[in-house]
Amino acid sequence: MVEEQSTDEIRKVAMTLDSGIENKNLDTVTSCFADNCEIELLRHSLYGKTGVKKWFDWLFKNIRQIKFQPVVIMAEGNILFEEFIIRARLYSGPEVKSKQSEVLVFENGKIKCLRLYFDRLDFADTVTRDPVSKAVVSRIIKKSLEGLTD
Repeated sequence: MVEEQSTDEIRKVAMTLDSGIENKNLDTVTSCFADNCEIELLRHSLYGKTGVKKWFDWLFKNIRQIKFQPVVIMAEGNILFEEFIIRARLYSGPEVKSKQSEVLVFENGKIKCLRLYFDRLDFADTVTRDPVSKAVVSRIIKKSLEGLTD
């Protein structure tokens, strides 16, 4: 049986998740998710607490520090939508700024499904080092904006 949660309750879990990520606390992050959860990002799905750990490890493979800045948060029923900006400091030194959004679906006080949306190019432009890769990424960014910019 799925319990209905108040929007205050799901906002609290979402804030705990953000805090756990910012503090690199895997136990806090894992505690926010249901045992049979699903995380969707970059056209991949990860499942269960093992998937949460895999996502967490992937996130901090290159990121030394991360901060969230909420832009829009909406909650209705068991769903929370958030648009936010992350500022991430990479181990290699540079800072990445990325506007992202997520949809969290809750079940019995835990996150059942997290769908995360962001532009990979926000990171590719920062992490590429050699001139050829930089030129390729720059060309992709320019090409993707053709017709939108003058």
